[in-house]
Amino acid sequence: MEEIKEDQFARDTLERYAGCDVKDFQSNLLLTNFPKYVDYFAESRNVPVIEGSMFKVAHSPKEDVSILDFKIGSPAAALVVNLCSFLPIKASILLGMCGGLRRRYQVGDYLVPVASIRGEGTSDFYFPPDVPALANFLMQKAVTEVLEREQKTYHVGITFTTNMRFWEFNEDFKNRLKATKAQAIEMECATLFIASYKLKFTLGALLLISDLPLNPRGIKTKASAEHVFKTHTAAHVETGVNALKLARELQAHHVKGAYHRNKGM
Repeated sequence: MEEIKEDQFARDTLERYAGCDVKDFQSNLLLTNFPKYVDYFAESRNVPVIEGSMFKVAHSPKEDVSILDFKIGSPAAALVVNLCSFLPIKASILLGMCGGLRRRYQVGDYLVPVASIRGEGTSDFYFPPDVPALANFLMQKAVTEVLEREQKTYHVGITFTTNMRFWEFNEDFKNRLKATKAQAIEMECATLFIASYKLKFTLGALLLISDLPLNPRGIKTKASAEHVFKTHTAAHVETGVNALKLARELQAHHVKGAYHRNKGM
């Protein structure tokens, strides 16, 4: 058997996990943790949903946008960046959800993370612990400009990325979380930001505040989660698509923050 090279291994793996040819991927990519987002995207664009052994995807050649559900957690986040970094993707945005950690926040507000606290461990594979996990400036500029244009309520801050999903009743963890002064908590951003920085994969994030977990009455439940999906899925996805389009315009004008692989388009 001929020895396989890294780029071919990545493409083969992505095709297995996504269930489609790598050539189907468009140059703009929405990453998400939610199959419902892929379903909405596909239905609203009249394109098929494709499922592989791990990911769920849909592609809209008309808009030059693909969407990929990579499931939950930092190991999956690292994997999807590693695989997609071998594709000619020019702009990518995470459409995720987070727990808001400020009293003034409301469910349905957006949060634009400028950085994440590396509490998950997976990002240590890419850089030493003292390297900050920063979102790509150009992508977050595009996100905030679209939110301003659409007059959406949003906050800017730092998230705490953890691999501990069931923490809401752990007082030691909550005290540590409060001491960091993070504005939100989630499970992927630090890994995505660090991995994308290492691999020069242009990636930002637009998070929806889905719960207020430091308030006992604000913890996410089955019913509240379903309400969030029903109420906010369409707007979250469409805002992400608009941010991708604006990011490409900014890249074409050589706005600071683009990697060299995105220039000269």
